[in-house]
Amino acid sequence: MKKLYLNTGGINTIFNDLETSFEGTLTSENGEYNIAIKNKWAKGTISGMSFDNEMSYMQFDLVFSDEVTFSIESFHCAPVFFAYCSQGHLKHSFGANGTVTSLKKDQSGIMSNNTTINNVLYFERNKPVKFLLIGVPTATVNVEDSTDMIGKMTSVFRNPSGSYIDVKGQNARIAEKLADFERVNDNQKGVVKKLLKKSILTSIVEIEVMQHSYNYVTMIAPIIDLASRQIDEIRRISNINVSEVLQNIGHAGRNYLPRFFKEKYHILNSTQNTLAKTA
Repeated sequence: MKKLYLNTGGINTIFNDLETSFEGTLTSENGEYNIAIKNKWAKGTISGMSFDNEMSYMQFDLVFSDEVTFSIESFHCAPVFFAYCSQGHLKHSFGANGTVTSLKKDQSGIMSNNTTINNVLYFERNKPVKFLLIGVPTATVNVEDSTDMIGKMTSVFRNPSGSYIDVKGQNARIAEKLADFERVNDNQKGVVKKLLKKSILTSIVEIEVMQHSYNYVTMIAPIIDLASRQIDEIRRISNINVSEVLQNIGHAGRNYLPRFFKEKYHILNSTQNTLAKTA
């Protein structure tokens, strides 16, 4: 088993350390870092960029010929990490002896850690893995740097233990944004590429904060359950009494259900408009 360690610091320090740890070749252009890796135990690329210390990302596209653990030192800026796996899977734990959580293809993972415990990533041999990691710092030096979004993140993505993780299937809107991000990677260059990437990643974070901000576990889960039971009937019977369904699920459901139908079941616009007008 190969064991790697990453000390924290600025984006330049991080990529220099990654170059050393992965025995790769580092290049940089217009603020974007790229490491090409080809050695006896790993092949692939690591890329990333920082956006004025407000947000950064790293994208890993790798295959290992040995099992690998990657221990990342706790960040002083207390970032919230948003992870999106598009190929293969990886595992994560807080510390070497912590509970191991899997992040699989087409899943989203949100992690925060304001303790001194390291984040540990685990990779299997001979299994390609590709994932995007977005980091948003929440401990800023200047009070004026703080935003309402940061405030929401620190209240939503925290728990008393100091470490937080949540893994679930990707939101349809986030999946679209990730596809946009890949298109920008392939087709844009320079300043335009950087601006578009920042815009897309900011949108992804905003969607995550929105869908976690209203105690969805207790409020929205019953609405989704009812919607799931009704969806076959909605598809089969075009003149279903939507007003009755909406009244049965209450105010929160009336606001949420039209968007839910559009994102999860791709209901036609006419049906969505009927839902919205009824709400």
